[in-house]
Amino acid sequence: MKEPRKKEEMRRNKDRRPSYREPEFEDELDLDEEPDDVKYKDRDDFAEEDGEWEDENGWDDEEDESWRTDFGSGNKKLIIGGAAVTILVLAVIIILFATYLRNGRNERKAVEARMNREDITEEIKEEADGNKEAEDGGETDGVSGDENSRDMLENKDEENDSPSPEASGSLAAMGQTEITVGALDDEQDPQGSGAAGNEGSGAAVTVAPRFDGETEGITTGIDVSKYQGTIDWKKVKESGVEFAMVRVGYRAKSTGEIFEDPTARYNMQEAQAAGIRLGAYFFSSAVTEDEARAEAAFTRDIVAKYKITYPIAYNCEDFQSPDSRQHGLDASARTALACAFLDEIAAAGYTPMFYASKGEMEGNAQWNTDVLAAKYKIWVAQYPDQPYPQTAASSYSGTHSMWQYTSQGTIAGISKKTDVNVAYFGYTKEAEAKDETPAETVTANPEVGIIFTEVNETVTAKQETNLRSEPSTLNDASVVGKLVHGDTATRTGIGHNGWSRVVYNGQTLYAVTNYLTTDMEDTGQQAPPQGPVYTQVSERVTAKIETNLRSEPSTASEDTVVGILRNGEVLTRTAVGDNGWSQLDYNGQTVYAVSSYLMAAE
Repeated sequence: MKEPRKKEEMRRNKDRRPSYREPEFEDELDLDEEPDDVKYKDRDDFAEEDGEWEDENGWDDEEDESWRTDFGSGNKKLIIGGAAVTILVLAVIIILFATYLRNGRNERKAVEARMNREDITEEIKEEADGNKEAEDGGETDGVSGDENSRDMLENKDEENDSPSPEASGSLAAMGQTEITVGALDDEQDPQGSGAAGNEGSGAAVTVAPRFDGETEGITTGIDVSKYQGTIDWKKVKESGVEFAMVRVGYRAKSTGEIFEDPTARYNMQEAQAAGIRLGAYFFSSAVTEDEARAEAAFTRDIVAKYKITYPIAYNCEDFQSPDSRQHGLDASARTALACAFLDEIAAAGYTPMFYASKGEMEGNAQWNTDVLAAKYKIWVAQYPDQPYPQTAASSYSGTHSMWQYTSQGTIAGISKKTDVNVAYFGYTKEAEAKDETPAETVTANPEVGIIFTEVNETVTAKQETNLRSEPSTLNDASVVGKLVHGDTATRTGIGHNGWSRVVYNGQTLYAVTNYLTTDMEDTGQQAPPQGPVYTQVSERVTAKIETNLRSEPSTASEDTVVGILRNGEVLTRTAVGDNGWSQLDYNGQTVYAVSSYLMAAE
């Protein structure tokens, strides 16, 4: 009996379930207390009374099973529904978050794009307002210019505030260890005193100040070298000149030696002091790219201490003359030389520009102009019968940023005729020098570039000779007196270029050495009373393209033109003058032509 009873108790304990009744009031049921009418002292008491408690609460096994089934089924639905809602909410949150991120990214891109546009706008504005570069000034584009080269060049201006490393074509590598200042009279100078290329002389003009707003976006300038003599730059500034392209130097057309223009430093110093914006150019006779880079390095070093705001140009002419070391180079080779020079200039932080005449560039005649115009500013020389502004623009069909419209400009402060230019851009800010070390102050020295052997002797003229303020016949105004036979002067130096330095009546003056003698009885060759010194020759020449034949060595009057010499027509040249003119025998008459427009006939 004991065993069945034990099993019965176990069964009851197993099946027993708590009774759950909804309280009538929330505060009537304290789950921590037993009901007042039921107190269980031990397990047995609870078991014995279980039946009554179960009956009293209406609880039986069938109801218990039904309750469990109903509760389990509802609970599963609740859980599944809750999970579905949770997943849906999470999905919505994820979608909203992804949308937020995408919108934020798009907005960020839009802001960046707007900032880029503002940066680009600011860059363009800076270029227009004179903030192109701290070192190069700010460029304001005009009505006609080389857009491609402008973009390239103006972007270049922030690349380098200091001179670039030594060019690969160094002077030492070229066999030239130092630079000599060129002489005023140097037959190896490839740039003559005449006009550019085959452009003749151009119309005579006088530069005068322009009125405000007259040529907005256009600036007026000149290009100068030793052929303009000593310049009064204050007067030049007062005449209305806004910029000056100063020749820095040249490479000798036959020997290949590089010379500094004897007036370069003085011209840059004085033009800058007068408030004229500076540009520069080099006259090249390079035959290899290393030589061209050496020329650029030389130019870079010379100009580093000056405020170069306008471009630095590559100038190359006279390459068709048989005595030119460039004779025989084709257009592609010459173009590669120009690019080597100008790329080196750009790398140094300056604006590169290529110079040539219209005839040489039109239709890629002598240069690969398409290549050059795509990379650099173009400076064209083309001389119309009527100068600017009567002729509004050059007839050159290619894109160009600067136009040299005459070689016959009259400029206050310059005694010789001068090339005059218009640039289709300007600068509102002067550039700073690449090298902040102050340039050495120089004075106008007529002996620059001349090697004198010092002497101290008494001389007289063989018959009669001019005494000049500078050792050159390029400027008739330099004649200040005459020395006649029997009258004496003290010679203090004999120059390597055929001139002597003498002291006469307390003045230091210059005379042609061949017309002086220490022998008071010598009455040899008489010097011309005024004018150039001619060296006698006898050679057949023709025009490079076409040139005027004149009755006197001057372009001052069109009445002096007596004929035209064209390429293929041959005349005999009888003398070569130190003034850039040649004497020719033309139908038994002595006529004159610009030497740089002539070449030896084959």
